[in-house]
Amino acid sequence: MSTDANSSSEKKEKPKYLYRGGGSDAVYGFGLLGAWYYYLSTATSLGMGLVGILKGIIWPAMLVFEALKFLGM
Repeated sequence: MSTDANSSSEKKEKPKYLYRGGGSDAVYGFGLLGAWYYYLSTATSLGMGLVGILKGIIWPAMLVFEALKFLGM
């Protein structure tokens, strides 16, 4: 008797936790598009437009920083 036959016929276990993107992905996506719209519509040069694209990507970090600064933490 070999154990190879038993190991190949065993069922694979499903992972206990599956990542499921929830509403936070949509909120970030809409925020990203909104930030890009704002920053690109107010840009006066190509350089400012590129900076606006970068700012749009990191807007959550800027929001948390400003909130903590406002709260004095």
